[in-house]
Formats: sequence, C-alpha cells, structure tokens
Amino acid sequence: MFDLPLPIQPSTRPMGPVPGALTVTPDPSLPFALTRMNRTPAALMSGTAAPVVVERFTTLAEAMQGALEHAADNGPDAAPQLLVILDCDQRLVLAGAASHGAVAWCHPVANALEARAVVTGAVQLRAQAVRATDWHEPELAQRLRYRADLLDARLVDPLWRAFAARALQLAALRPRDRGGLGEV
Repeated sequence: MFDLPLPIQPSTRPMGPVPGALTVTPDPSLPFALTRMNRTPAALMSGTAAPVVVERFTTLAEAMQGALEHAADNGPDAAPQLLVILDCDQRLVLAGAASHGAVAWCHPVANALEARAVVTGAVQLRAQAVRATDWHEPELAQRLRYRADLLDARLVDPLWRAFAARALQLAALRPRDRGGLGEV
C-alpha cells in the first residue's frame, strides 16, 4: 500500500491547456507517449478525461528523462501530478508521481495475483472517497482518489512488466545527481 508524503494541495494554475501557450504537436510515429491526466472540469463531467500527450519519445529511457524535465518545469510549489508513459498501442508502460521537480516511479506489479490485490485496494480507496464526499470532506476524498490512482499506476501491461521493472532498477543505479529517479 502507498503511504506517500505527497499532500494534495489545490492548484492555483489551470489544469487544462494554458491559453496562449506554445503548443507542440508530438510526432505520432514515436512509440512512447508521456501523458498527464486531463483534469479540466468539462472532461471530468463528460467522462471523457483521456490522458493528454505531453510529448512523444523514441525510447523508454528518453520518456523517463522527459518526465523528469516536465516535473522540473512544474516548480517546487505545484501540486503533485501523475505522469504516465504509454506505448504506441496505448498500453501502460510506467507511471509516476511528479512533485518538487522529481518523479517517484510506481513499481509495476509482478504478476496477476498482485494485480488483483492492487485493484481491490484501489476500489476500496475509491469507495472511501465516495463516503468522504458524502461526509462533506472534499480534501480527504481527493487524497483518497489520488492514492487509488497511484495504486492503479502499478497496473503496468503484462507485456511491459519485466521491462519496466528492469528500467527502474537501472535508473536506481544511476548517480543521484540527476535527481528524481526513485521508485515508489
């Protein structure tokens, strides 16, 4: 279970596209897409909150480095953000919580039994979030939903599980001066 010291704070910056910002069209032929959640009110209310592609990369290592750069651009006082790396078939490769200029990568589940336990835990957290909302505790509900999202982030596609776990091991062996390449 995750017990991350990542307090969820209300964000003062817009959650959707920034008006007037330079938009870069990612090359759709590159196999790895770094994405973030689409938390615009319209997307949430319509149920179409598909991930927003931040950038596309040739290799997983480049995508992980891109996630670090994205986290560094957010600044130290930005709310934690879930970043997800997807392959060209939209399968989950790796995910992590970006906060304070670093990314805490969620270690992928090892097998189907662990995946079922993670799904059960995430469902229970979301049920607790619904109860917290009913009790007029929106901050608690938001934290519970975020913890459930972090659990879901461990549900790497079976095709990528061993590869992602090895990538995290290699990233952990790098010198810490690059920062933020830890695991959750």
